[in-house]
Amino acid sequence: MKTHLLKLAPAQFCDATDACEEGRKFAVKYKTMAAVWRNCPRVDWLCWILNQLDVPPDEKAVRLYMVWCARNTPLADGRTTLALLTDKRSTDALDVAERFAHGNATQKELAAAWDAAGDAARDAARAAAWTAAGDAARDAARDAQTAEFRRVVSNPFTS
Repeated sequence: MKTHLLKLAPAQFCDATDACEEGRKFAVKYKTMAAVWRNCPRVDWLCWILNQLDVPPDEKAVRLYMVWCARNTPLADGRTTLALLTDKRSTDALDVAERFAHGNATQKELAAAWDAAGDAARDAARAAAWTAAGDAARDAARDAQTAEFRRVVSNPFTS
């Protein structure tokens, strides 16, 4: 880990890591990078920060986060993404991925679940046309995903 970056103020961190203009504009509103992390509205920016720090990914946390997103991301109509997974192969794959993250499924089981879920997705794509969600729905989904990411990935700027 690049520990020297942990003590930098947001402007210094952005300079040292060549942050994008939009990210820099957001970050410099805060006094510390811990506050940037706590208030960051975008998962991709949180992942970028971790990458800049050279924090190795926590495979279990990442896998559990992805399972959470597949099940719990809010939709505009009040449902969650789990409601879209009408094929049992898809929900079974989430169960296997979660069990794998906890050490209760094998790599072979995970690969088989991945293949089955892929088949389910291809079948669903053939059967239905995709529709675009409105901006408010995308914002709510992004906000929920970002909050969950911060819950499962510790703020690297706090001890």
